[in-house]
Amino acid sequence: MSTKTPILRIGTRGSPLALAQTHETRDRLGRAWAELAEIGAIEIEIIKTTGDLIQDRPLAEIGGKGLFTKELDEAMLSGRIHLAVHSMKDVPTVLPDGIVLPCILPREDVRDAFISLKAKSLADLPQGAVIGSASLRRAAQILNRRPDLKLVNFRGNVQTRLRKLEEGVVDATLLAMAGLRRLGLAQHVTCALEVADMLPAVAQGAIGITCRADDSDAHRYLAALNCPDSQVRVVAERAFLARLDGSCRTPIAALAELDGDHLSFRGLIISPDGTVIHETSRAGSRADAAALGTDAAEELAAKAGPGFFDVKA
Repeated sequence: MSTKTPILRIGTRGSPLALAQTHETRDRLGRAWAELAEIGAIEIEIIKTTGDLIQDRPLAEIGGKGLFTKELDEAMLSGRIHLAVHSMKDVPTVLPDGIVLPCILPREDVRDAFISLKAKSLADLPQGAVIGSASLRRAAQILNRRPDLKLVNFRGNVQTRLRKLEEGVVDATLLAMAGLRRLGLAQHVTCALEVADMLPAVAQGAIGITCRADDSDAHRYLAALNCPDSQVRVVAERAFLARLDGSCRTPIAALAELDGDHLSFRGLIISPDGTVIHETSRAGSRADAAALGTDAAEELAAKAGPGFFDVKA
């Protein structure tokens, strides 16, 4: 069977990872709803975002996370698309009026991957080695442990970063395990960094799907895809980030984990140069996810004081 007019139009960035995540979303919708499994029922529209177009500067210099969602939000509010698929770690904690986030897909591996052709682990890198990373969170945690290493800005999609590594532009890089697994590129991983050693970004490994608040059909379709456990974990982590006013300018990391109804949470903030780190943890019920994240952030904000994230001269 096929349908001439799409029932759903899904907006996405055009990177291989964004497309892989959008295809996963499309396939899940097709399995959940017979009418969406028909050929032509779901149309995918690639939308270039500012973050994709500007590759030569750190995100912090050009505006932060919203650069990967702004154009998708505008397309949704205009009615051009019904859904937008996002890597949750790219989504600002405050969504535009009229847009909601009703669906989180089952979360992938949250860990960071260390990739190098010259060393088996971060500890094995020689003094002064160069690591490419676009993430202040990763860079700050690396410098906290290895202040002798040199961090350089390293943007571009996963394939671009792997190519630069092979060309010897840097000695090592860090990427999200989730993205590598979704792209079928996990064979490039030298080692996965355990969360005790490298706390991940808020919502790392989670795919979120947004829609208009008033789009009842979209809400109905997405309800069948939402993973309640992944959603609760993301809620706790994003509450932590929201209280700290987190952006691409701020090295913030957090991870919530569930064991039945018991939620455990760990969060940290770290100065951009890696010299000062504040950590905390919380435990409680899944019903208190947002409150636990907010409370943890309150503690760290009080410890850090104003100006903590300012880059020191």
